[in-house]
Amino acid sequence: MLGAALVACGVQPTGVIDAGEPASGLTRGMRLYYASDTGLRAVPVLDRESGSLDAVMKLLAQGPTAAERREGLTTLLHAPSGYAVTGDGPRVTVELEGPYWAEARDQVTGQLVCTLASFQSVSEAEVRADDVEVTISPGEGPDLGPLRCAEYLDG
Repeated sequence: MLGAALVACGVQPTGVIDAGEPASGLTRGMRLYYASDTGLRAVPVLDRESGSLDAVMKLLAQGPTAAERREGLTTLLHAPSGYAVTGDGPRVTVELEGPYWAEARDQVTGQLVCTLASFQSVSEAEVRADDVEVTISPGEGPDLGPLRCAEYLDG
């Protein structure tokens, strides 16, 4: 019936249309990135307060909800006692009072980088999450970064 209606209004049948490469990059919208056995997984922030980069750090450190934990998600990030997070355009800086406890290329750093990139792209609409660079500046030791979320995502 639908086919007859479409033909009657002048819509002609077509074959497969090549539309090019599939979309790639980070998804738009605020997401928290949690660790899993298969790598980082993004979870949309729907009903949790996330009004600042600092609030996002706290949400990430709190970990996934019970339902998300049942799906195998966890957080490896434990919020440091003293830190400041600032964002300006595509740049985010995490300044720690003490040392950074993880490596530049592990899941905990990926959780941090991807979550902050997601938030920064939502709070500054002209910034794409793919373009956000995060630098971690520990109170002791060298800076890590700038780091991009794509460095931590498989595929």
